[in-house]
Amino acid sequence: MDVSLRFRREMDKGLGRDTNPTAALKMLPTFVRSTPDGTEKGHFLALDLGGTHFRVLLVKVSCNGQQNVEMESQIYAIPEEIMRGTGSELFDHIADCLANFLDKLGIKEKKLPLGFCFSFPCQQTKLDESILVSWTKGFTASGVVGNDVVAMLRRAIQKRGVIQPAGTGTNACYMEEVRNMELVDEDEGRMCVNMEWGAFGDDGALDDLRTVFDREIDAGSLNPGGQLFEKMISGFYMGELVRLILVNMAKEQMIFQGQVTPGLLTRGSFNTGHVSAIEDDRDNAGLLAAETLLRGLGLSPSTEDCVATQRVCQVVSTRSAHLCAASLVSVLRQIRDNKAAEKLRTTIGVDGSVYKNHPQFARKLHKMVRRLAPDCDVRFLSSGDGSGKGAAMVTAVAYRLAMQHAERQRILEPLRLGREQLLEVKRRLEEAMEQGLAKETHQQASLKMLPTYVRATPDGTEHGDFLALDLGGTNFRVLLVRVRSGKKRSVEMHNKIYSIPQETMQGTGEELFDHIVQCIADFLEYMGMKGAVLPLGFTFSFPCQQRQLDQGILLRWTKGFKATGCEGEDVVTLLKDAIRRKEKFDLDVVALVNDTVGTMMTCGYEDPLCEVGLIVGTGTNACYMEEVRNVELVEEDEGRMCVNMEWGAFGDGGELDELCAEFDRVVDESSNNPGKQRYEKMISGMYLGEIVRNVLLEFTAKGLLFCGKPTERLKTRGIFETKFLSQIESDRLALRQVRSILQHLGLTSSTCDDSILVKEVCGVVSRRAAQLCGAGLAAVVDKVRRNRGLEHLRITVGVDGTLYKLHPHFSGILRETVLDLAPGCEVSFLQSEDGSGKGAALITAVACRMRDAAKH
Repeated sequence: MDVSLRFRREMDKGLGRDTNPTAALKMLPTFVRSTPDGTEKGHFLALDLGGTHFRVLLVKVSCNGQQNVEMESQIYAIPEEIMRGTGSELFDHIADCLANFLDKLGIKEKKLPLGFCFSFPCQQTKLDESILVSWTKGFTASGVVGNDVVAMLRRAIQKRGVIQPAGTGTNACYMEEVRNMELVDEDEGRMCVNMEWGAFGDDGALDDLRTVFDREIDAGSLNPGGQLFEKMISGFYMGELVRLILVNMAKEQMIFQGQVTPGLLTRGSFNTGHVSAIEDDRDNAGLLAAETLLRGLGLSPSTEDCVATQRVCQVVSTRSAHLCAASLVSVLRQIRDNKAAEKLRTTIGVDGSVYKNHPQFARKLHKMVRRLAPDCDVRFLSSGDGSGKGAAMVTAVAYRLAMQHAERQRILEPLRLGREQLLEVKRRLEEAMEQGLAKETHQQASLKMLPTYVRATPDGTEHGDFLALDLGGTNFRVLLVRVRSGKKRSVEMHNKIYSIPQETMQGTGEELFDHIVQCIADFLEYMGMKGAVLPLGFTFSFPCQQRQLDQGILLRWTKGFKATGCEGEDVVTLLKDAIRRKEKFDLDVVALVNDTVGTMMTCGYEDPLCEVGLIVGTGTNACYMEEVRNVELVEEDEGRMCVNMEWGAFGDGGELDELCAEFDRVVDESSNNPGKQRYEKMISGMYLGEIVRNVLLEFTAKGLLFCGKPTERLKTRGIFETKFLSQIESDRLALRQVRSILQHLGLTSSTCDDSILVKEVCGVVSRRAAQLCGAGLAAVVDKVRRNRGLEHLRITVGVDGTLYKLHPHFSGILRETVLDLAPGCEVSFLQSEDGSGKGAALITAVACRMRDAAKH
């Protein structure tokens, strides 16, 4: 357990950017980002270089319901003069052998992906780039250390016009969360880490556990002071450890009657194969093997000597298995912590002659891992033909990921907008604005550019008590707003929320407005103001045609309202009629206000430069202060007036057709108003989740997501709410939390890779929404600048809406787009607090101020 804790500390040091240079465990990123999922298929080549011989393999991977891998291979020798010659000679030799292999199989003309298993310490910067840190295993070829071995192989191969290498293999490794790997400038997904764990202890961390025999082995090795953990556990040194212990025991007169022969003193005379044979416990086979070996070393062993030799072998191999188990447990605990799991279920793939050939090693390793980590359910899987096949499988996975990535990008491409496309959106929206403002073209224009008769923003002198109504959904508010001017100018608000029953929303107009008036009467009584006559502003968030500030013809109900006898009528008159029917109080209805205009006025009270209002929430709309001379529906030409653009309808005349992706068309056709509000359906919160859901369905149908199996919940319209986009795109959210959101949607089999992809889709859809909104806003502020004949305009936009306020990136992308597309405008954004109700009161206050000024 102590060794395991020490190892875990070293892992943390190796993963840290600042501590890695001094860490014994280098924890090298391999840029292998995924394990096989069973869908890999195709023909792949592999090179396996790690000693005096190397292999070339052709690996055929198929997935026709059964994951099948077939291999053909050939072994080639590497002459000693090439191992110690130049790097170019070495890689030319490898390329020659590869060409020979392809010739023999008759596939030289095929361009097959190639994986390169290169079993030497390397620093990787990406999957197909690997810098050799140092040669081992007798190789000294010059000009290779410090260079990219993949590039050298690629150059040698290209001389012969064959294939392209795709990556390198690793040794002890595991899948780590990228966010923990400070050496990699990314934070999404997982990546295989090559631990190079043989170097554990090189900084002294194991000094108290190393014996005199370990120190003697290290001193006589080719790299004294290096790979100390490896020297305690690997097969390369196990036989030599046993030999040194036997020599020591013989000198101490404990075995062999004190006899020490030249054979026993010869380094390498006792190897790991001998240890495995001596520990064979079948029918005394181990003791017979011990006797045969010892006699071969010139000794005359007794039965007790053979038993003692067997016992030494057992102690050495057991220590090796247990140290190996301790380090594996550190890795398992790291993975378990990464997944925040109470119990981890995982498989460890194992290769190597000691594990496979030693009769007891695997059992001892398994037993100790389970003993040290009872909270981990571990399965061990012995690798068949690991290195070469593994290189091919890494290549197959990389190839699959590359093909899937290309297909995903092809599907997402229509949702990505370039600068020229955004400039065209801006130009067309400017055109639509002009059409909406002009009397002659107003009728057929997609932007209605409705006059609001709001003629000024607050100047700070507004004063008095005002009532406000805010009606825009199934709940509405009644507010008392106290506006104070002077040095301590302030806005104090009191409000109460009332619900509108479904039957009232869909009953008669009289019933609806009677209910509203009843709520106003209740509020006045609640505030102790029964019988007071106050100016009232009415925020009415439905499309209206206004001819004056206190009048608005309802064009159509939205948001589930269907009250009869209202469309085509003046809603202010309907409200006044209901007040008269009540006969308990009277109100001075001064202003009918759109919620976007209310937002502009609220922010205008804080910042006099605020002359644009923007809402990006469930829906989207904008308003701005236009020169009255340009508003041809108004028979005046002096001053300015706020225009309610109703810009969600932009595109209803076909202006956005070539930018609409297939997903937009599906969302539009399944909506309550097909062909209407096209711009809104590409931007607002009510529709973004639906766009994402349709993209995810397309990906799943193509087998790129959720193992190609869509759930019934994913097929359900409206299930992917826009709040999920905001949550999924949050920089603070780990991928396991993204998976929990997907599991809430019934996608219980989603993987880490699925989570990354879902996050990418959400990012593409929300980015497009913010850019389209930014292009529209750039058109508005540029129009204001041109209206005023300015080269440079300073202006503030008041903004409200859940998408703008809650999405982690929307506001930033919106700002960037406006800055890019309207360089002559210095645009500030002011977030509205309590915009609609407060705004209605402020519009009323401004109207009263202007009315009083006109009287005087």
